[in-house]
Amino acid sequence: MQPDSLGTELAALAATVIAAVVLGAVWGAARGRARFLIRPVAVAACLATAAASGLVWANMQVDAYPTWSSLVDSSTGADAPPADTVATSSTGGRIVTVPVTGRASGLTLPMYVYLPPGYGDDTTTRYPVIEALHGYPGSPLQWFGKLNGISIINQEIAAGRMAPTVLVFPYQTPTPSLDTECTNLVGGPQTETFLTVDVPAAVRARYRVRTDTAGWGLIGFSAGGYCATDLALRHPQEYAAGASLSGYASPGIHVGNGTENTLYNDLWRLKHLPVPAVALYLTCARIDVGPLRQTMALAHAARAPLSVTTSYINGGGHNAQTWQAMEAPAFDWLSNTLGRPITQANAAAPAPAVTTETAGQLTGNRTTTTAPPSGGPLRR
Repeated sequence: MQPDSLGTELAALAATVIAAVVLGAVWGAARGRARFLIRPVAVAACLATAAASGLVWANMQVDAYPTWSSLVDSSTGADAPPADTVATSSTGGRIVTVPVTGRASGLTLPMYVYLPPGYGDDTTTRYPVIEALHGYPGSPLQWFGKLNGISIINQEIAAGRMAPTVLVFPYQTPTPSLDTECTNLVGGPQTETFLTVDVPAAVRARYRVRTDTAGWGLIGFSAGGYCATDLALRHPQEYAAGASLSGYASPGIHVGNGTENTLYNDLWRLKHLPVPAVALYLTCARIDVGPLRQTMALAHAARAPLSVTTSYINGGGHNAQTWQAMEAPAFDWLSNTLGRPITQANAAAPAPAVTTETAGQLTGNRTTTTAPPSGGPLRR
């Protein structure tokens, strides 16, 4: 049983019930001086098991710790599956595990790469790339667990709603307990540089992918959603689009020089700095108050040449089930924004414009488009 499984939650609940029963039994039975030891121990056991049940339930919602090793081991990659792991469907893509040695950032971390169906069949094809970023606390394995990311990607590609695409799932910190929010921490890990310089360099060196900006995008959930929008805004020369699932407009941590309130704050950036020509897809649940407020603020702050598409889900919450429901429309939107694979001969040519909007297909979901105030068309 893994820490995010129903079996673990049931075991924790059973332990809580047993502890409560034992507490009631020993409270009156304890006599003499022994009661001063037995009663506190029974109360402590009751509180500890109740707390464990609550923590397991919370972990089931966000899948922050999908494996025991991710919970107890400080080494990223301790929870890594074997290299060259085949995806769940025989007709789907393939997952490989590769190390990324960051010459620019100084970080060396493992990364998972999804190679789409047909990748090995035609050596002249170059594929668009999406960097998929995880939440905090967490790891890339969140995409493979409760979010069911690989099955959804296989499904969307097979249905033709998503073009064959290479997806990369990098770690965002060398220490799971350290929240970098994909920034370059002063005196700490240079995660932004790792994700925007070292990861793209490693992918381009190993795989047949598009090298033009129009072929690269980002997606993330929760903290990873902030990462997706922020990195797209900060690095428009590297990414054409970013999709945020229940993300934020600011990092919520101390970077070390105050830039969490300025350069790393997307609302401040849109107000005070030149606006980049990128496209953003922002989605969240209407009852998820923090992301909802900041999503609406980002959409309101958007102006040409930035384009923003928003999508809101009735109900839901800040949890893995909601993010899973958001994935297919977000991946489809990204795919239509980035365009399709191109042949080697045309690798340097710009991707053809895509004019079809395919963003929202969720029950109870309303998709709205924020057009630039100038009235210019949205990028698709």
